[in-house]
Amino acid sequence: MKKVYVGNLSFKLNDADLSEVFEASGTIVSARIIKDRATDRSKGFGFVEFETEAEAKEALKLDGQEFEGRPLKVSLAREQRPRQGGGGGRHHSGGERERW
Repeated sequence: MKKVYVGNLSFKLNDADLSEVFEASGTIVSARIIKDRATDRSKGFGFVEFETEAEAKEALKLDGQEFEGRPLKVSLAREQRPRQGGGGGRHHSGGERERW
């Protein structure tokens, strides 16, 4: 399976609309508009996952095509890197460290 990034989307589109835009490119496994967690509003971009890499590359032909008055930005999605970061432990800011 291969994903494509789709940007510059109208904020009123939903997942089904996004899927419909790309259905001619191949078999869609999933289509998802990314939303703001706090407001549940679209962030104006999403991802479409296809069964094959060839179908994903076919979808790239829609890059620059106008949809709902906006030129789509379509590219192969980068692999998501594992998140790094804190472990949720205690934060010590100066002074003596607490002994466990």
